[in-house]
Amino acid sequence: MPAAQTRTSYHHGALRDELIKACVALIEAEGIGAVSLRRVARAAGVSPGAPYHHFADRSALLAAIAVQGYEILEGRLRSVRAQAPTAVRALGALIEAYVGFARDHPAHVHLMLRGELAQLDKHPEARSAGAGAIGLLTEVVEDCQREGSAPPGDPEPLVAAIWALSVGIVTLWLDGPLEDRCVALGTTPAELTSQITALLETLLTR
Repeated sequence: MPAAQTRTSYHHGALRDELIKACVALIEAEGIGAVSLRRVARAAGVSPGAPYHHFADRSALLAAIAVQGYEILEGRLRSVRAQAPTAVRALGALIEAYVGFARDHPAHVHLMLRGELAQLDKHPEARSAGAGAIGLLTEVVEDCQREGSAPPGDPEPLVAAIWALSVGIVTLWLDGPLEDRCVALGTTPAELTSQITALLETLLTR
């Protein structure tokens, strides 16, 4: 953006949001490797020094995007849980919601799954941001146990299995192999995810 067009009128809080938005768009267009505070500032139409009012460095900006992603994800998970008629359906719905979130927010998911890019040791708020989603998954597994659709005892093995299944689907989709496989099978990743969750629910309720 030419210097004459550089914006100087952002409200203090709005600038932070605009920088995050510009960074997400840059990641989706060119990948995480393209991100620098200077590039993001140019995309947002502000001076090169403006991002430093909100982010100490590149990793702080990436960590903020990861935190935002977890906030969006947790909202979606809570919504589908509230709408599910049974605990086991809620469990399947959580997987579908996570995969749908990844489809809609690939830049966020890449950062959420690649903690080293945001240097989580420097940004504890990003490290702890995923606790809400895991806590919610644990609650739903415990609901399944009370419902009788999941085996009693320690819920952690099933929590880990659902977590691994969800991340596995998302990773295969974002990295490409799942898309190609679905084309060969005449389906889509979303449809395949629904089939997987239906199978899971059937196995748990037998």
